[in-house]
Amino acid sequence: MGILDSLAGALNSSASATPGAPASAAPSSAVVSEVLAMLQQHGGAANGLGSLMQAFEGGGLGHLFQSWVGSGQNLPVSAGQIQSALGNSGILDQIAQRTGLQPADVAQHLSTLLPQIVDHLTPNGQLHPGDAGSALEGLAQRLLHG
Repeated sequence: MGILDSLAGALNSSASATPGAPASAAPSSAVVSEVLAMLQQHGGAANGLGSLMQAFEGGGLGHLFQSWVGSGQNLPVSAGQIQSALGNSGILDQIAQRTGLQPADVAQHLSTLLPQIVDHLTPNGQLHPGDAGSALEGLAQRLLHG
């Protein structure tokens, strides 16, 4: 099973694992779509990931983000840690506003999805800037269309 299959599975499991969430992947798909759009808007995947990394480092959680970039096992992140790292940056509020979800729900989805997205965009522990656009595009197509 490849990383894209894992991401697609995570969409389904995070939607069904969220208390009160519908048993569809629609909320997670919307969150993924917004995360990928945000990465592209911040000057491409490399700059977008850099912004995310700074937010995590600023929140004292840089080690988590580094585990997702590195080639080892991804450390888990909780919704509370996501809120702590991204709450002040406005990222959660922006995604919540665009998806119609509450920031806490966005954080819950991101706790499952963000480590996998970052891991996918940093094969071999580094982002290849020339490949970033196509990686984001391919990831978006796979996640959002099946």
